Amino acid sequence: MALPDLHRAEPIPPEAMAEITRLMEDADLFRYTAASDAPVTLLEQEFARMMGSTYALAVSSCSAALFLSLKALDLPKDAPVMIPGFTFAAVPSAVLHAGCRPVLCEVGDNYRIDMDDFAAKLPGVRAVIVSHMRGHTSDMDAIMALCDAADIPVIEDAAHSLGTLWKGRKIGTIGRIGCFSFQSYKMINAGEGGILITDDAALVARAVIMSGAYEHNWHKHPVLKDAFAPLQNTLPLYNMRMSNLAAAVIRPQLPQLPRRVRDGLRNHDHVARRLGVSPHVQVPAPLEGEQRAPDSIQFNLIGMDDTAIRAFADTVADMGVKVQVFGQSSDNARAFWNWRFIPDLPDLPQTRAMLMRACDLRLPVQLTPDQLDAVCDVILQALARTVRAAAA
Repeated sequence: MALPDLHRAEPIPPEAMAEITRLMEDADLFRYTAASDAPVTLLEQEFARMMGSTYALAVSSCSAALFLSLKALDLPKDAPVMIPGFTFAAVPSAVLHAGCRPVLCEVGDNYRIDMDDFAAKLPGVRAVIVSHMRGHTSDMDAIMALCDAADIPVIEDAAHSLGTLWKGRKIGTIGRIGCFSFQSYKMINAGEGGILITDDAALVARAVIMSGAYEHNWHKHPVLKDAFAPLQNTLPLYNMRMSNLAAAVIRPQLPQLPRRVRDGLRNHDHVARRLGVSPHVQVPAPLEGEQRAPDSIQFNLIGMDDTAIRAFADTVADMGVKVQVFGQSSDNARAFWNWRFIPDLPDLPQTRAMLMRACDLRLPVQLTPDQLDAVCDVILQALARTVRAAAA
């Protein structure tokens, strides 16, 4: 069977076409042109309702959502912000962009925050960003208990976690703010785009104005007027708005989310079972109470040195399947030592050791069992060839 394209997203629902055509004919792409019911406004209302949150603000990317969240918290210049050592480079970039200082904590072999290192580094931190990296949820009970006791706000970077549950609660609704991505490789695809959610009217009012609601455009956001009025002309404008065209692409995908979550989890578990037959593959189990919504799978290579791991990555790529080993390249944006834009970048030996053998494989939710098996067959064959060559 021919190997599937692992970077191809599910088609956009046809219901989007009528709205896109209307927007193209009207050239009504700016979210604040209409007096009410602009596509971006409707998306915010629908997303907040879906998540059970009071407010939502749609913006240009999840990075923009993280940046605006930090700015809305009104942190002092160079405020230390804790982030996990396993995340995407956009997260520490957003911290620096907001005028803050990233503080990196260790991550374990299961891709979750090391709670001992987190607790040790928490004193003095002014905010925390929890990246649910690749949909792997850290111990949110322990994190929130520590942060609540210290009165430290938590921002959830849920770019990879739309649809994930933690003990029945939706990821992105547990911290003070939740930030999501609509980039092409996420569960809902608009090419680019992001959204933040919160129940804090004062906070979202600040974010709305800074996102680019200049003059009196903030009147078009359903937030308490009293939260906006004192802020008029007092905050800088960063112009990180979402366009109506992006919202038109996103909105008809929201009802597809439960089905995509089911399909993604089915695919992940199928591949985990198939790859788990190899003694060289370890797929970390979810934490108790975590119900994932994956569109990828991560696994650790066991009993192989760096030379063999690189040989495996080359072999499987030559056979037609791209398996990324996070730490085995000089430019991977998820390997913290490549974030050389961070002053005084620390070493995180535990996280480094994990990244040197942690593999990443995309699993678009529309893949069939036969396609999944074809991918697994190639990976297992590449592993066998690599191990035989290393032993020869």
